[in-house]
Amino acid sequence: QVQLVESGGGLVQPGGSLRLSCAASGSIFSFVVMDWYRQAPGKEREWVAQSTRVGGWRLADAVRGRFTVSRDNAKNTVYLQMNSLKPEDTGVYYCKAPTTEWGQGTQVTVSS
Repeated sequence: QVQLVESGGGLVQPGGSLRLSCAASGSIFSFVVMDWYRQAPGKEREWVAQSTRVGGWRLADAVRGRFTVSRDNAKNTVYLQMNSLKPEDTGVYYCKAPTTEWGQGTQVTVSS
């Protein structure tokens, strides 16, 4: 079974940027979609972004215009570029494909 490992999180000031990566242990080409989710402290996990196998994408309203999602099938990696970060973007970010387990996620903290 393919496993996903998220990385790239950290502490950033409001207005800053981070690029998250989601590296797969095997081929991601078979995954028609791959998604990013996040979970803020004390809140439910929420969907953030989706990348499709053929280059399409969708973004949640809360991040549209600030985040972009992409994937490199050759590198078996999905990316989440986060710009103009806000404190409300703080949380643990996870990537997920339909048949994969939840990973450990990567912590993003937006604070001055």
